[in-house]
Amino acid sequence: MTSPQSVPSVLFVCVKNGGKSQMAAALLRHHAAQGGVPVEIHSAGTHPGATINHLAAEVIAEVGADMSSETPKAIDPALLARVDRIVVLGEEATIDPVEHMTGTIDTWLPDEPSHRGIDGIERMRLVRDDIDARVRGLLTEFTPTES
Repeated sequence: MTSPQSVPSVLFVCVKNGGKSQMAAALLRHHAAQGGVPVEIHSAGTHPGATINHLAAEVIAEVGADMSSETPKAIDPALLARVDRIVVLGEEATIDPVEHMTGTIDTWLPDEPSHRGIDGIERMRLVRDDIDARVRGLLTEFTPTES
């Protein structure tokens, strides 16, 4: 008897868990559902804020994903120890490995249009598109290939 293949798991982390990590989680949920790829998806912040960034939620909705009902949350050490992949978004957030941690830690440095004087909804759309491209790449790693 063969055992079922385990579902890959990912934790997206940024500082406040109100923007980039929530965007990444929403986009991965959206694309995984469209492709029928089972993935366990979480997001958290190293210093969670109080609310979701409304512009982030707005630009995510523009592409058919949803993060509007999410709330910022802190990193759960037990979750951190068991997920397959931890993706840190940005340079400000840092993750220290915990005991019995089995997953790998990747750092994504998304485009920051504000460094080029681009702000508001235009900035958020560029950030979304950068994160979306990275999420799509990650999803291909979780997609089974046919023999």
